This record gives sequence, structure tokens and C-alpha cells, in this order.
Amino acid sequence: MIVTIAFLILFALLLLRTPIAAATGLVGIGGLAVYQGIGPALSQIGIIATETVLTYEFAVIPLFILMGAFISRSGIAEELYRACHALVGHRRGGLAVATVVACGGFGAVCGSSLATAATMSRVAYPPMKKYGYSDALASGSIAAGGTLGILIPPSIALVFYGILTETDIGQLFIAGLLPGVVGILLYAAAVVAVTTLDRKAGPAAERMPLRDRLKALRDVWATGLLFVIVMGGIYGGFFSPTESAGIGAVGALLITAARGRASLAMVRDALTDAAHTTVALIAILIGAFLFANLINVASVPQALVAWIGAMDVPPLVVILAIIGVYLVLGCVLESMSMMLLTVPVFYPLVASLGYDLIWFGIVVVVVTEISLITPPIGLNVFVLRAVLPDVRLASVFRGVMPFITADVVRLALILFVPWLSLALPQLMR
Repeated sequence: MIVTIAFLILFALLLLRTPIAAATGLVGIGGLAVYQGIGPALSQIGIIATETVLTYEFAVIPLFILMGAFISRSGIAEELYRACHALVGHRRGGLAVATVVACGGFGAVCGSSLATAATMSRVAYPPMKKYGYSDALASGSIAAGGTLGILIPPSIALVFYGILTETDIGQLFIAGLLPGVVGILLYAAAVVAVTTLDRKAGPAAERMPLRDRLKALRDVWATGLLFVIVMGGIYGGFFSPTESAGIGAVGALLITAARGRASLAMVRDALTDAAHTTVALIAILIGAFLFANLINVASVPQALVAWIGAMDVPPLVVILAIIGVYLVLGCVLESMSMMLLTVPVFYPLVASLGYDLIWFGIVVVVVTEISLITPPIGLNVFVLRAVLPDVRLASVFRGVMPFITADVVRLALILFVPWLSLALPQLMR
């Protein structure tokens, strides 16, 4: 009963737009005070804050955020889009496919879905409108493509999941590669389907001369090199995820400087943005741990395991029920809130059923991706709306529907073909 009341108060606070860090922290402390007393409950704030900030693994978050801050100012997004445009832009729907692929590439070195959506909307939307693309397809491909940044490593969402579940972050990163590639292919298939049903939705652009195409492809070498160094170093065992984040941040700064875009003002702005984001995420993580402590003290995971055992249902039914909860919550909660609230409750149950927690992490992140573009609260959609005020919100939501269908197909593949997310981690082991 106490935990039920705590969840109701928490959802009420979130609906009242209370910051998630404050909401989870206050409810967690209040619940712990009921169980343990106000003194021990308040002492948890200092203990958890100290352990969180001083943990070596946590350093991966600000470093990857700093890497993304440099990347977003380096001009890489424009180069990736030009390269993809050179390859497929001359085909029907080609610019939308180029947008999806460029979003995947930019997300791979940026690590943020919202930053990917905001950046690519400025880069990709004007060319698509120039060639007569519909608002729905143009905006939908950007909003959906932006979600790839939450899965393709480095991913802040996977870092959070790894910290919450004490799962190896390097293996989580590697596990996200194949599902990320499958996501790009299915999004491209969604574009083909849309333009086949409505040929006017995505007209073909003119074919670039061979010389220009080769130049556009040559310009993206630095992006590929940075990704190979960061992920190859982890996969090859040369350095840890935290060390790779530091190398990635330095590499991103060097790439920005090589393009003539580095200045003291740029570095100051990037450091300031990274600091603001890091502090916000620290507060969110501390609040999540306080709430998770309440869940553990109340023995909620153990009660769930006992309840499921008494029901005697197949494990797959339990997983489908958990996914159903995520899909419902994704309609009313933003993605990070949903993840931090549910993972501490669900992961002990999933582990007790014999499922691999790395596989479950990919499932959670893919479902969270869907929530980023699901009405009525799709953060990527609202980011796009803020950057492109002339595009109607209804057009964006209509445009993302084919991509949501593609995400459901990908989720089914991950569920029924675990090899997609476990093959590379098994090689890494």
C-alpha cells in the first residue's frame, strides 16, 4: 500500500511538471522515512550523491556529453548528410533515406537523440522541402531518425541502464550495434513504402556528378575514424568505456579544430553546455537511486517474482506485459523518466526469469525509442516543432507513423531473435 501511494504521488508530481529529479527524490525520501525513520532517510541523500558522483564508471557520462557537444559544432552533420545525399538522393525518397542514415551516423558520434533531431532538422529539412517533399515525410524521417541516437553507441540511455543494473557498459554498447543497423534498414524500408504509396511524397533529386559524390564520401573519413577508435578500442579491450569517452572527447575537439571551427568561445560554450547537461543528469540519477532504494526496501521486486511465480505464466508473457507497460507509459511520460522509474522494478524480475540483462537493456532502449515519437508526448517531435515552427504538429505525428511500425517490427525481431543483440557481446566475452 505504501509503495502504491508512492507511485501515485510520483505520477501526480510528474503530471504537474515537477522536475523528475525532485519528484523521484522527494517520493523516495518520504517512503524511506516511513520504513526507516526520517534520520536514516535523509542520510541516504549524502551517501547516494557521494557514491554516484565519485564512481569511476559515472565519468563516462560527462565525457560522452562533452564529445557530443564538440561534434554538434564540428559540421559533421552536414558532411554526413551530403555523403548520404550523394549516394541515394537521386532516387525517389532518397533524401529521406539519406536523412535516416545521416541521423544514425551522427547519433553514433553524438549519443543524444534530441541533439540529433535538432541538428538534422536544420541540415536535412531545407533540401527536402526544396525538392518538394511532403511535410509529413520530411519531418517524420528526421524525428524518427533522431531516435537512433539513443541506441547506437555511445548511448547515454545505455550508460544509465548499465549503472542502474550494474551491467557492463561496454557490452551494452556493442549489443546496440546490430539492432541500430537493423533500425536504419527498417526506417529506409518505411520511406520506400511511403513513397511507393504516394509518389509525390518524396520526389527524386538530381544525380550528383561522380566527382562531387567521391568528394562528399571522402569528407566523412574523420567521423568513421572517430567511431572506430571509440568503439574499436572498447571492443578490442584496449581501454574501458570511460577511457574511450575521454579519447572520443579529445578526438571530437581535434576534428572540430581541423575543420577550422574551434575557438575559445566555441570551447567555452561546449564546456558550459556539457556541464549543464551533466549536472541535470546527476540530479536525475540521484533521485532515481533514492526511489530505487524505496523499491528495494519495500521488497517490490521479490513480491513481483513471487506473484508471477504463483500465476504460472510463460516467461515470454511476462516480457510482453512489461513491454505493454512501457508502451502505455511512453504515451504520458518522457523517455528518461520512464526508464529510471521502471528499470529498478523490472530488472530483478527479468533476471529471475533467466533472461540476459544485456538483451533486456536493448529491449528497454528500443521501447524508449518508440516513446520519443509516440503521441501525445514525443520529445523528438516537440524538438522538431521548436526548430521548425512552420510545420504543423499533426503533420509530424502523421509522418512518424510508418517509422513507429518499423520500430515495432524491429522490437519483434529483438524479442524472438535474441542473437541480434547478444552475438557481439558474446564475441566480446
